[in-house]
Amino acid sequence: MIDHVSIAVRDLDRAMRFYEAVLGAIGYHKLEVRPATGGFGKKYPEFWINLRAAIVPVGADSGAHVGLRVRTPELVDAFHAAALAAGGSSEGAPGLRPQHGEGYYAAFIRDPDGNRIEAVTFVKTEG
Repeated sequence: MIDHVSIAVRDLDRAMRFYEAVLGAIGYHKLEVRPATGGFGKKYPEFWINLRAAIVPVGADSGAHVGLRVRTPELVDAFHAAALAAGGSSEGAPGLRPQHGEGYYAAFIRDPDGNRIEAVTFVKTEG
């Protein structure tokens, strides 16, 4: 079982604002702030951002991918919209992804540092 994940960012203040909006859309809250890191979660910090000012931008075909499970398609939609409004970019609009399994509904974004983050839920499909 994974307890938490962390990603690297070049500008901690910018990343904290971005993730407050994006993760806030799916029920996460900023729970811990330290000089070079911040933790978000529902009850404890599950998603950390860490200042790594010297990192180079992540290329479009590289970097880590983090998938976050949410309860409903509406939360997937809200996650994607919040990311775009906060300065992120779309890597895949909300929708069904049958290639990943029946009822797999997800959206993919990149944060301002190029980290690829996904929100996913499973929906009942007809058939």
